[in-house]
Amino acid sequence: MKVVAVSQRVDVLPERGESRDALDQRLIDFLLAGGYLPVPVPNGLQDDLHDWLNAVSPQAIVLSGGNDIGQCSARDVTESRLLDHARAQGLPVLGICRGMQMIAHWSGGELKPVKGHVRTRHQLSGRIVAEVNSYHGLALDGCPPGFEVQARSEDGEIEAIGHLNLPWEGWMWHPEREDVFAAHDVDRLKQLFGE
Repeated sequence: MKVVAVSQRVDVLPERGESRDALDQRLIDFLLAGGYLPVPVPNGLQDDLHDWLNAVSPQAIVLSGGNDIGQCSARDVTESRLLDHARAQGLPVLGICRGMQMIAHWSGGELKPVKGHVRTRHQLSGRIVAEVNSYHGLALDGCPPGFEVQARSEDGEIEAIGHLNLPWEGWMWHPEREDVFAAHDVDRLKQLFGE
């Protein structure tokens, strides 16, 4: 089973004085359904992340959803360093929602506010044709350098990107939030990460 490093959102609990790393258990189930062993990446390792990556030796990386970029600097740093590592090692990467936004941001792309994309569904067109869920208030303001658009929503917003040379994709939808995982999402994950 291939090991997949999965970034985590940060939930702040002021009543407890805690900041917690968190991961939707459905995302774990989605990766297991693809045949992968998910390993959550702690935020805040900073300079020790390199040693963690060497010890865990992931064969792919998932940047999960949740938190806006700039909301939690520890997470932003962790995911930027995960992308640096993935590029250096030639590892496959899947960015889900905020994860796609982070890939675009890291690559020099910009984000913009978008309406009509929270708690709704979209029909995708392009290289990916499917109906997907939508939970985001930010969208890509153009395709980032080095990537191509793989899917757009009915209103023309970018819903999926793929790197031109690296095995990297970004999806604005949450495959883990479907009642039954969509076969096209599981199949696409396997194509990206390999068996």
